[in-house]
Amino acid sequence: MTTSRTAAGFRLSLTIVALTLFAGCNVAPKVEPATLVLTNGKIVTVDPDRPEAQALAVVGDRIVAVGSNREIRPYIGSRTEVIDLGGRLAIPGFIEGHGHFMSIGNSLMILDLTRARSWEEIVEIVAAAVELAAPGEWIVGRGWHQDKWDSIPADAVDKVPRHHQLSAVSPANPVYLTHASGHAAFVNAKALELAGIGRNTPDPAGGTIVRDAQGEPTGLLRERAQGLVGRVMARDEARRSPEEREARLRRAVELAGEELLRNGVTSIHDAGVSFATVDLYHRLAEDGELPVRIYAMVNESNDELEKNLARYFVIGAGDNRLTVRAIKRQIDGAMGSHGAWLLEPYADLPATSGLALVPPEELARTARLALQHGYQLNTHAIGDRANREVLDVYELAFRGHVAAEDPRWRIEHAQHIDPADIDRFKELGVIASMQGVHATSDGSWIEDRLGKERTQATSYLWRTLLDRGIIVTNGTDAPVENVDPIASFHASVTRRLTDGTAFMPEQRMTREEALKSYTINNAYAAFEEELKGSLTPGKLADIVVLSKDIMTVPDEEILAARVLYTILGGKVVYKADTAR
Repeated sequence: MTTSRTAAGFRLSLTIVALTLFAGCNVAPKVEPATLVLTNGKIVTVDPDRPEAQALAVVGDRIVAVGSNREIRPYIGSRTEVIDLGGRLAIPGFIEGHGHFMSIGNSLMILDLTRARSWEEIVEIVAAAVELAAPGEWIVGRGWHQDKWDSIPADAVDKVPRHHQLSAVSPANPVYLTHASGHAAFVNAKALELAGIGRNTPDPAGGTIVRDAQGEPTGLLRERAQGLVGRVMARDEARRSPEEREARLRRAVELAGEELLRNGVTSIHDAGVSFATVDLYHRLAEDGELPVRIYAMVNESNDELEKNLARYFVIGAGDNRLTVRAIKRQIDGAMGSHGAWLLEPYADLPATSGLALVPPEELARTARLALQHGYQLNTHAIGDRANREVLDVYELAFRGHVAAEDPRWRIEHAQHIDPADIDRFKELGVIASMQGVHATSDGSWIEDRLGKERTQATSYLWRTLLDRGIIVTNGTDAPVENVDPIASFHASVTRRLTDGTAFMPEQRMTREEALKSYTINNAYAAFEEELKGSLTPGKLADIVVLSKDIMTVPDEEILAARVLYTILGGKVVYKADTAR
């Protein structure tokens, strides 16, 4: 009897142990509770190891797990913020690959001329502003583009009006209206007077004072000629108290941050800032007041670069809010203002082939300084001549510097490239830092500038570049265009103009390529692919949730997608009113 009870007890003990071990195999391992969980969604990670998931978990500012709802459920604790995506799309936070952060903020504090359909409408906008301004106060605006007007005044010079109508409504107020491209400005008679610009004023190097048949300035200033008036504006601004100037700068930062986050942009490559602006960013970053992550490109003279590059190099200051390790230079202007540097004259202005804003030998010195101090060099080049000259400078610099390992130098815009130069991007490892929305913004008028044959051969060659294995990034060049990644994504995958036609549709990206160009490619272009650009455990939790699945909806529905949530470093920093 005793033996039987002992055997039975032994068998019962084995059964209990077995059941315990079996149950243990189905108990999820204990994990640290997440601070944030996204669940029940379609998460496109841009990570080839796990391209899609339903849920993810965040601890602090980092992603800790990506998987199914069941896999992520154990991360939900009593204090975890849980967002039920309801099947909605979540993707990595958009990275603006080429924008102008302070200019975005400043543009929201001046006259918006982007929607003007005629010169007369612009004059009316200025007249209304003059009514509210004190005598002598500057009237400043941005965004006009003559190729987008319904008509051009009969007395126009180079397709741009003369200043007389504008001057008549603003006799006591200087007016400065920046072209949409940022590469030209229109001013009135008062601004010309204050700057001392008359019929005998010589054109500055790299700029043009446009004149009428009698030699009188029309009011249009191309490229570096803008500085003649800009210096007067800066002098007047300097008269403000330090407190007033600081308050205005901080307001611009605040407005720019709000605009970016509302559009799902968590990082921006700030394409051309002064050392003084870097100082401002550094103060804000260290105080926790920089609203987005900034990859700043310094734009200063070679002499200033030589004096300051070593002490301004910084990576990830202020909890990865600020990195300074790039230089921005500009070798030509823009196509809209006839300032892009071309191999052949403009079709609609045969007297010019555009402008070289700096001689190649000056850019070559910048290249040597970049290599000496370990900086990336990013050069604005739009015309085919400009792109060739920049590639020549880069090639010579790399050839003469044995330590140029993985420099990832960039050409900003790279809009018009001679076919003979395409493969040089790949050979030199040069990144084509492009903006999808520029192609559809320019597509309706670019043939006027270049003619059909040149346009087809050289313009906005995304597909050609991608097929050659060249890294292509994306952005908006805001405030040149609205800082709207969805609009640029749509342009990239459809090439569709406002009239419904497609501009060179054979150069379209796939949707996967377009998403990569706005996320991981931009991260790579800033040496940050291990930190951001995909929803991968260990990376920063920068995420955007959209109202529509832009990866699958019909083309015509992409533009209807809206940002529901923007998450920066694991914190919801923007939530749309319609978000559930």
